[in-house]
Amino acid sequence: MPLDTATFRASLSRFASGVTVLTTRSGQGHDVGMTATAFSSLSLDPPLVLVCVDRAASMAPSLEGATHLAVHVLAAGQEALARQFALTHGDRFAGVAISRGSGEVPLIPGVLARLECRIAERHPGGDHLIIVAEVLAAEVRDGDPLLYFRGRYSRLLP
Repeated sequence: MPLDTATFRASLSRFASGVTVLTTRSGQGHDVGMTATAFSSLSLDPPLVLVCVDRAASMAPSLEGATHLAVHVLAAGQEALARQFALTHGDRFAGVAISRGSGEVPLIPGVLARLECRIAERHPGGDHLIIVAEVLAAEVRDGDPLLYFRGRYSRLLP
């Protein structure tokens, strides 16, 4: 019996994940970013991470041609930032004081962890684009992560 989409989605929503914001520069020199939960470490040597982006996402075309990206791991108090970068319309960077990193990608301050990366590989993955990126620089802060579970933002319990 084939797996129905609703059951598949419901089972995946039971996996708690951290929340990240991905940022890069488009080929036209515009800052682009989005909230993403499909992020994972891949290798320590060399230092590689993996992100998966829906091909229908507004950021996907920019990632197809980008050379660099930044991954921002959000802290428990940054749900508003996650929601802002999940918007479908408007300026996702409004009110965010960015700096520039490798490849001129926008860097968001005050996040739990930030990884500056060079895109090493791209692979098709069904309706998603799988990106393997080499970590060039990393920054960490103390704090608890923002989580995503069963379609809602959440926090670690004390």
